[in-house]
Amino acid sequence: MRVCIIGCGAIGSLFGAHLARLEDTEVWAYDVNREHVDAINANGLRLTGLADFSTRVRARSDAKEIPPCDFGIIAAKTLHTRPAIEATAHIFRDGAVCSVQNGVGNEEILAEYVPRVILGTTFPAGHVVAAGVVNMDTGGKTWIGPFEPRPASMDEVRSLAQALTRGGMETLAMEDARGAMWTKVIFNCASNGLAALTRLPHGVMCDQPGARRLMREVVNEGKAVAARLGVTLDSDPDKLVDFGREKAYYHKPSMLQDVLARRPTEIDALNAGVARIGREIGVPCPLNEAVADLVKALEFSWTLKD
Repeated sequence: MRVCIIGCGAIGSLFGAHLARLEDTEVWAYDVNREHVDAINANGLRLTGLADFSTRVRARSDAKEIPPCDFGIIAAKTLHTRPAIEATAHIFRDGAVCSVQNGVGNEEILAEYVPRVILGTTFPAGHVVAAGVVNMDTGGKTWIGPFEPRPASMDEVRSLAQALTRGGMETLAMEDARGAMWTKVIFNCASNGLAALTRLPHGVMCDQPGARRLMREVVNEGKAVAARLGVTLDSDPDKLVDFGREKAYYHKPSMLQDVLARRPTEIDALNAGVARIGREIGVPCPLNEAVADLVKALEFSWTLKD
């Protein structure tokens, strides 16, 4: 099996490094960060934290140097989904691409470029420590399934899930993974959006009564959207918020990491995305809209002179 990781940041590195442990799997990676790519090629891809090992991954900043692959796993930030798949689509003319990204709307973009798409969601999290080095902050499962209207076959879904599980990333192959995806989306709307505004790690934020109340109401809006869409959630996102407090008290959600580095956030695919879908189907999401508007205002503030 040949797999290409599209976007070898924190999450992509977790998937790529674990897959590269398999003798029967050849792992490539595409990333525009040349320093990161060069470090991976020179020293291997190093994981620390919950995982502690190094593996060899063939990393490239020029997608033309990557051979055809059976599978792609795209872990790029949602705002980079289109340019990332535009650059790499030729690699998957006969392959399937799986999104393990945050938020809504990524699979629809992938379906414009590749023949078969796998919808996915993942709970492991991490952060880049240095070029070629990623810390695995938290563990958890990954869920993947065919994406309509351009679905990969269940045989492909199972093949990828089995490889990931053998590599150490427990992955469940599902006929319908929308419940898992929406559970994570709603959880992320509560955790990421409010962490970006408060600048508090997940668990610390949960211990602030007012913030925790807002998180719960953001979750409730997301639940209402999922219910109207006919999606049965895999679990209660509000309980996942508390579970995250127990397992990753000082974890800085990815959007908080972006805010601290003054990078564009994924707010359009999270709170703004849920609010947009809510408007389209007649489910008001005023708190998700407010969080999205405030995060966008925060991003705008970085353009102003101090």
